[in-house]
Amino acid sequence: MKKKVAVIMGSDSDLPVVKGAIGTLKSFGIPVEVHVMSAHRTPEQACAFARDARKNGFGAIIAAAGKAAHLAGVLAAHTALPVIGIPIKSSTLDGLDALLATVQMPKGIPVATVAIDGADNAGILAAQMLALSDEEIAAQLDAMKEKMTQDVLAKDAAIQSAEF
Repeated sequence: MKKKVAVIMGSDSDLPVVKGAIGTLKSFGIPVEVHVMSAHRTPEQACAFARDARKNGFGAIIAAAGKAAHLAGVLAAHTALPVIGIPIKSSTLDGLDALLATVQMPKGIPVATVAIDGADNAGILAAQMLALSDEEIAAQLDAMKEKMTQDVLAKDAAIQSAEF
């Protein structure tokens, strides 16, 4: 059975950003389950979800939150699965508050953190984690990397042939 990835957002207002991770995961054929949970408003539900994630078929958790952005850390505290944090730009600090809250984790509770609003990379990172034990996903990632290489080489060739 293929491992799922959970995409958890602290607020439904994070959905426009989080859609990048959902779409990326689906493009690799990875089952995705999406939830709204708050580290502060629904802490019991968030902790229970993380605690049971492995037995419920998840291979990784993506957590998106803005401002105080404790969601990824709270989830990571309750599971040994990899947790990827997406800091959301949602305050007057342009997401720097969320970035620092997500990346500055204590020893023993790691959260892999992507760029502010970096949902696409969160999806790719989760796919790379699952690809360690899934050859189909690994092959798709290799193909994606090769396409990116060919796209850049084609752009370089076009620039080289342009007259300035």
